[in-house]
Amino acid sequence: MGVAGCHAIGRVGSPARRDAGPGIRDGCEGGVMRGVFITGSDTGVGKTAVGAALAWRLSCEGLVVRPRKPVESGYDSEQGCAHPGDGETYHAAISGREPLARIGRYRFRAALSPERAAALEGRTLRLDDLIQGCRDGVGPEDFLLVEGAGGFYSPLTSDGLNADLAAALGLPVLVVCADRLGAIHQTLLTTEAVARRGLPLAGVVLNETVPSADPRMNNGVDVGRWLGCDPVLVPYHHDAHGIPIWRAIAPSLTAVVAALVTNTGG
Repeated sequence: MGVAGCHAIGRVGSPARRDAGPGIRDGCEGGVMRGVFITGSDTGVGKTAVGAALAWRLSCEGLVVRPRKPVESGYDSEQGCAHPGDGETYHAAISGREPLARIGRYRFRAALSPERAAALEGRTLRLDDLIQGCRDGVGPEDFLLVEGAGGFYSPLTSDGLNADLAAALGLPVLVVCADRLGAIHQTLLTTEAVARRGLPLAGVVLNETVPSADPRMNNGVDVGRWLGCDPVLVPYHHDAHGIPIWRAIAPSLTAVVAALVTNTGG
């Protein structure tokens, strides 16, 4: 399914209009770069898999992709290659073309909100730290791909939410939601929050993180009717035969890749 018209957000209780989206902002003037901010309707919805797949596919299209996971909690350095962190996943997706320390600048052990995880280690993160971390090393022709932590309104720092970081970077937002019972509510709530921040909606990805429990459920159709744009559907995959999940789901994101390339002039 396509992603066109995904900036249209209807009022609760009425299907949204289908209009053409404003596209993706270009250039670096005033801190606005071309790229995308990936957020979730919740934690554990597959943002990193989707982001890494996009980083890989966009790199294959000739874009210079600069992935950023500015802050990550729940990171255990002792696990090593057995359980790579989000930064390592992005590092692999772009074939190691950028230092890992630049992709993921701040990493904390506790699997809590980054703000609290940092506090437990005696650290205080400020929004400006993450903004600078995202912009560092990104040229005017590069494509900045930023993944937040948790949901759109989850706290990242002592003075900012994911929403604040996305707004400061001026990037369109791609919303990833787990394709399960409750997805309609979570998707509409998150996309309305994105609209309230004045940010373009780059699209919605419904990611089937576990096998569907009810074949009668069709969140793709229902979300599309209420949101006013067709979500991209990613069927359930698992890491079989040594293939990373992000590689397995990459073909499902062709429509997102095409829209991002077109809107960035690639």
